[in-house]
Amino acid sequence: ISVGKMSHAHPMNSSMLPATHPPEHHHSTAAPGHGHGSHMMMVSAMTFHFSYENVPLLFSGLIINSPGEMAGAFVAVFFLAMFYEGLKIARECLLRKSQVSIRYNSMPVPGPNGTILMETHKTVGQQMLSFPHLLQTVLHIIQVVVSYFLMLIFMTYNGYLCIAVAAGAGTGYFFFSWKKAVVVDITEHCH
Repeated sequence: ISVGKMSHAHPMNSSMLPATHPPEHHHSTAAPGHGHGSHMMMVSAMTFHFSYENVPLLFSGLIINSPGEMAGAFVAVFFLAMFYEGLKIARECLLRKSQVSIRYNSMPVPGPNGTILMETHKTVGQQMLSFPHLLQTVLHIIQVVVSYFLMLIFMTYNGYLCIAVAAGAGTGYFFFSWKKAVVVDITEHCH
């Protein structure tokens, strides 16, 4: 093997090679495509960047190559993140509506000056083989898949897509979570 042939496989110059081996005798034990050059490429790919050319989006055939495609992807990711936040709140609301076998248990507790107070607890159960529980299971699966999609989109390290995920999640939280912050009274019934 000539030195010229090896030079394209090892992009580093000879001063970076170990001193014990001359450049013409240095052989990589790494698997093909995992030499020093691909390590450098992997490190540079794991930094935030604001590009719109050759940006993969979840699937191998879905590549962003223009500003218009990036704008469309931004909007789609933004709404996907909003949908994720809305789905979390919707599942909580559905869970409250599907609660069955509500019981109120009262138990005496000691009060001040030797008095006895009655404390009331609400016990709620749900049946495993019921439509509401099956619906919750399907919605949970969808929520997990969407959350992993959003994580993988963020892991592209594309600044535009990361902003879309964060802004969509924030907007979704703003629009949907205000219903979540409700004080629940034991006499309250979900409408």
